[in-house]
Amino acid sequence: MKVRAEARFIRHPALKVRRTLDQVRGLPVEDARALLALSSRGAAAHVSKVLNSAIANAEHNFALDPDELKVAEAFANEGPTLRRFRPRARGRATRIRKRTSHITIVVSDGQEEED
Repeated sequence: MKVRAEARFIRHPALKVRRTLDQVRGLPVEDARALLALSSRGAAAHVSKVLNSAIANAEHNFALDPDELKVAEAFANEGPTLRRFRPRARGRATRIRKRTSHITIVVSDGQEEED
């Protein structure tokens, strides 16, 4: 069974979040938690929160054992970009793009669902 959790409008660029997600994809959840706790990347805290939420969803909503779960899917999509302006020389202005992302993590117990 697959269980997912999602965090939207996170103030980190999707490109940087994807680097963190690439490290935890396919790992057992305990190994993924340990890796994120020791990671120096800024997005690791947000990814860790989403992972913990997915584990809690699996445990409380579907009565799955958290020790048997692994990260089946992990991806980050781009969210809306906040646009700000910075004054420049000679009366001009430059756009500053503050990017956001939507983080999704899917955990699975390894057993396939039957339709």
